[in-house]
Amino acid sequence: MSQSALPISQIAQLLDVPEDALRTLMAERRSAGDTTLVALTVAEAARRIGIGRTKLYEYVSSGEIRSVKIGSLRRIPAEAVGEFLARRFRASDFDAAA
Repeated sequence: MSQSALPISQIAQLLDVPEDALRTLMAERRSAGDTTLVALTVAEAARRIGIGRTKLYEYVSSGEIRSVKIGSLRRIPAEAVGEFLARRFRASDFDAAA
């Protein structure tokens, strides 16, 4: 810990939030996943999109979202998540305009 780092209790006090709430938030952020990953598991990709694994597997099976097999593992390229959402967004624009 550097000399300028504040203890969590002091940070919570400065923010005027309960210390346990701050610790919970910090723990959630640490477990949110590595945003630098190049390939995601189906569960990680589903979590990023905000859908269930089963639904994501449907999109993978239909080819709506790109994936790759590495041995027995299925991985979703991280950029495929953004591409998928962009396509869905454009498609929903047409639905909204009609």
